[in-house]
Amino acid sequence: MRGLRCAGAVAVLVLALGGCASQQYYDERGKADAPVAGRAGEDSPAEVYNFPDGFGNLATKCVGKGRRAYATTKFVQQEDEDEVIVIPANAVIVDDPRCQAP
Repeated sequence: MRGLRCAGAVAVLVLALGGCASQQYYDERGKADAPVAGRAGEDSPAEVYNFPDGFGNLATKCVGKGRRAYATTKFVQQEDEDEVIVIPANAVIVDDPRCQAP
């Protein structure tokens, strides 16, 4: 009986961990980062400004000499699925003399 309970606990653990989102899960849905040849892209973190629920958050970072990018997101919950869909609401690149070449 103890072996059966142990096997049941292991099965529940495997199922729970199997439900965690993986890189493959996001790749298949087109939600992962775009691939970069030789992983040579600049991947420093952006500054993120969080707004209250219902408003898009703002992220910004330098994207080259003299250029700054701003991007916002809007979260949309579909009624017939449990998954939250993240939709880009706006993206802009502006001149910013404070941004230096890497």
